[in-house]
Amino acid sequence: MLECYTTVKYQGTHEINIQKSRFIGYVQRCETEEEAQEFIQSIKRKHPDATHNCSAYMIGEHNLIQKANDDGEPSGTAGIPMLEVLKRMDIKDTAVVVTRYFGGIKLGGGGLIRAYSSAASEAIKATGIIIRELVQEVTVSADYSLLGKLENELRNSKYSIKKVHYLEKVEIEVYVKKNEVEEFDNLVTNLTNGQSSITYGDYEYMESPADK
Repeated sequence: MLECYTTVKYQGTHEINIQKSRFIGYVQRCETEEEAQEFIQSIKRKHPDATHNCSAYMIGEHNLIQKANDDGEPSGTAGIPMLEVLKRMDIKDTAVVVTRYFGGIKLGGGGLIRAYSSAASEAIKATGIIIRELVQEVTVSADYSLLGKLENELRNSKYSIKKVHYLEKVEIEVYVKKNEVEEFDNLVTNLTNGQSSITYGDYEYMESPADK
């Protein structure tokens, strides 16, 4: 599992107009090729009267699945430029469809490349880019006399408290980045003079805006 990567929020859309043609960009996070294909087909069903529904997607930790489709536009002027946008922005697990309604003015090869690139890029930005970081759920168990010190330190640190359980002893669930677990362990041990126990749970991804 990757420790950190960028992708998009679940779904979004954005429209631009170039030389009287409408370019409607649709974006969706897709973690499998089947999801990407279903998304593309859903947009085609939404716009059966469109001149073109061009698409591109890039899926997998190492971008092993990459597909592009010009859907009738001159070869290499739509799908590939959209795929290049995904590569340039380093956006994983993402599918993009750009629907075009022809406005009567031909754009030429270069114009089409710029139009589809812009439509894909603007749609991705409008949808929102997020960072997914691999974290581990860590639970700190300690006497209530240590709660104030622990909670104050953790809430004012880079770590994220998930939940506090008030049981026989206080239990604080914290999200810790994979590469910071040892550092966290040392911090808690020093804060409590070793008078606490730490258990390690599952790994999961935490999401935050890329422009945060």
